[in-house]
Amino acid sequence: MKRHLQSHLDQWLLDPLRKPLILRGARQVGKTWLIRDLAQRQNRDLIEFNFERDPGTQRLFLSNDPQTILGEISLWLGRAIVPENTLLFLDEIQAADGLLAKLRWFAEELPQLPLIAAGSLLEFTLADHTFSMPVGRVRFLHVEPMTFPEFLLAHGQSLLLERLTSWQSESVYSPTLHESAHVWFQRYMMVGGMPEVVNSDIAGFDARKIRDVQYDLTATYRADFSKYNKKVDHRVLEATLSAVATSIGKKFVYAHIQESIRQPQARQALDRLVNARVCHSVRHTSANGIPLGGESKDSFRKVILNDIGIYQALLRTPAQSAFPAFENLAPQIRSQMIEQIAGQQFRNLGPSVGDGPDLFYWQREGGRPGEIDYLLQIDGKIVPVELKSGVAGSMKSLHQFMYDKQLDYALRFDQNPPSLFDVSVKTTQGNPVRYRMKSLPVYFLGMGEDVFRNDDP
Repeated sequence: MKRHLQSHLDQWLLDPLRKPLILRGARQVGKTWLIRDLAQRQNRDLIEFNFERDPGTQRLFLSNDPQTILGEISLWLGRAIVPENTLLFLDEIQAADGLLAKLRWFAEELPQLPLIAAGSLLEFTLADHTFSMPVGRVRFLHVEPMTFPEFLLAHGQSLLLERLTSWQSESVYSPTLHESAHVWFQRYMMVGGMPEVVNSDIAGFDARKIRDVQYDLTATYRADFSKYNKKVDHRVLEATLSAVATSIGKKFVYAHIQESIRQPQARQALDRLVNARVCHSVRHTSANGIPLGGESKDSFRKVILNDIGIYQALLRTPAQSAFPAFENLAPQIRSQMIEQIAGQQFRNLGPSVGDGPDLFYWQREGGRPGEIDYLLQIDGKIVPVELKSGVAGSMKSLHQFMYDKQLDYALRFDQNPPSLFDVSVKTTQGNPVRYRMKSLPVYFLGMGEDVFRNDDP
């Protein structure tokens, strides 16, 4: 497989000012594979510890002196270690008490040794730590499920991807390209971006077996519930996860999870699922300027899952020898799938470093209904995103939003071929509004900011 984070890891490894790297991401998004691949491609001796699988190895890291630790590892391996030729990988580091805090000493006293840490439940340690974090002495990198371009490359569809990424708004668009891209994107929406599931698809498994792999992955997430927080009942977590799947595209309401679940319980359960990267919040913003997070409102939020394959497993979307055709699914399911896949792809637009990407939407508070599915921040400007699961649909909310916020460019994703045109209409309030619209097929959702930008000078 080829992942876009491979180049980020290469740059980190070759950086003379390199700091220990912490990979953040949900279970089974490919963190371990990325590190092993890095060692192989860069011809590094990989020394790997998994503290959840082999807790006894924690004794090698009791000292605060990196050189002493390196000596202990060398004795344990029975061979000398050359830091400049090595890559040290500390997996499930949250299971090794206090080891995260010691990374600062590796940054300061043994910088020539490349060190990467990861953990499937690492976010809980980062959020609830009682020790001094090595702020400024480590770097974070976020790993998401595979994007649609990565999915295409994994299936050997490099020519199709090349044709999509080289598209220019003024060029003639091939009907064959449009049809082929739709077929692959609909397959991606059924398979998702979790590497193990994608591998099953590449191996030629039928739809039923691929769905079974998704069920197994979802069961793995559920098995982790007992580790999230002893105070959160696993039944509350189960109900909250199910509620997320059925409420995608709508404001998430705690009271709608289950009558017997009180709001504080529901809030805590959702926070745990978000910390585990099983779910992601889509934050409400007033969108009066940038940054979008400057005017967010915690009482309004939508929630998506980390991968659309988990959505398919939770809703038990039918799968026999083949997946059902997109147009045969219920309209609400189609709309939810587009909303889920859009958020999943947009998370790769945000920074992979630091605290990672955020998602935003806008919803009118009180009075007339109105909502913008997603809001992006591109080149210092707010760009609203309208999603359509078919070839047509009303844009009344978008027209009013463009008028109210005095914006001049918007994005729409639907089932039509790409186009760029001027919108000149009146809002429902009778106000004239003009703006530029780029309409793209839904399979362009994962293509990135270069495709999303306004092509006008």
